[in-house]
Amino acid sequence: MKKINSLSTLCLLLLLGITSVVHGHNPARQSPLWSPFGGHDGSNWQASDGYKNDDWFFGCHWSGQRVSFANGQMTLSLQHNGAHQAPYQYDCAEYATHDFFGYGLYEVSMRPAAVSGVISSFFTYTGPYYSGAPWDEIDIEFLGNDTTRVQFNYYTNGAGGNEILHDLGFNAAHSFNTYAFEWLEDAIHWYVNGQRVATATQNIPSSPGRIMMNLWNTYGLDEWTGPYQGQPAQAQYQWVRYTPYNGGGGGNGGG
Repeated sequence: MKKINSLSTLCLLLLLGITSVVHGHNPARQSPLWSPFGGHDGSNWQASDGYKNDDWFFGCHWSGQRVSFANGQMTLSLQHNGAHQAPYQYDCAEYATHDFFGYGLYEVSMRPAAVSGVISSFFTYTGPYYSGAPWDEIDIEFLGNDTTRVQFNYYTNGAGGNEILHDLGFNAAHSFNTYAFEWLEDAIHWYVNGQRVATATQNIPSSPGRIMMNLWNTYGLDEWTGPYQGQPAQAQYQWVRYTPYNGGGGGNGGG
């Protein structure tokens, strides 16, 4: 989940050159993307750094130093940054593409953090600070208080309430597994290790979004994620793949 509702944050992002799209339109990249995380790929990806989010992200400061690469994988980490008073006592991690992507198959090999109050994610996102685009989003999220389940969700022009909790039958924090979603004009299908496990067909988002992964601690959402009590956390990612569809073709969510 990604949300920024601050004009000052928008200005900062513009100054940083992060929002370099045509006003009112985010063109979708039509070519495939294959990203094995043996190191930082600056031609396709960027680490969020030096700004903060409001609302659900209260207490989280995005730091590029919390994104690291070693042994063929990327690690997103969360830890106390030395500040003695809230807010923003913790450095969190986020990694996102430069380009925007539309209909197609999105896959990731990942291992989420098993820490209460912490979210590990893989998703597409665009929002109002991207040159006026609506808030459209498709999520795969792991709640650190119970990594035997995965949560799927999506937003269309800011309208959410589409959460699906799926029991995995294994603990996702114990090993790498492949998670995917297939984004079509009239449906979203979610997959775990190549098996379709969930489908949505109502009010499907249509605006191209960036591919993103983040790790962040929650505040005031204990009923959903469990309480966060200050523990460090890590989520690991081996690779990401995007396969574009031309108008609604199909795939199998394989890895």
